[in-house]
Amino acid sequence: MRQDGQIDYVELPGGDLSASKAFYAQAFGWGFTDYGPTYAAFDQGLDGGFDADGDAAAGKPLVILYAHDLEAMEAKVRAAGGEIVRPIFSFPGGRRFHFRDPAGNELAVWSEAGAA
Repeated sequence: MRQDGQIDYVELPGGDLSASKAFYAQAFGWGFTDYGPTYAAFDQGLDGGFDADGDAAAGKPLVILYAHDLEAMEAKVRAAGGEIVRPIFSFPGGRRFHFRDPAGNELAVWSEAGAA
C-alpha cells in the first residue's frame, strides 16, 4: 500500500532498454510493463536510507536489492552479464556486493548477517 512520504519509485537510465530488461529478468526474475519504445516500468519492493559517506554522498543514488543467498545471487548477476565492481564484503548487519548493469548503473545486493 502506498503511503505519503515513503519512497515509492526509483527511475534508472535505461541505456539499451532490451539489454537492461533481459539482464534484470535473468538475474532477478523481474517483469516489465512497457510504456512505449523508450520506457519500461518494474514493480519491486523498496526501502531506503541516507549514506553520508558512501556512493549517495557523491550524488549518485545506490539502489540496494536483497538476497537470501548472496553468493548465489552474485553468480546470477555474473551469468546475466553484470560486472561485479565491489566483491562481497561485510558491514554492520550484513554483507553485500556492488555490480554494474548493462546501462552502466551501479547497484548493490545485500544479505543479513548470518544468511547463507
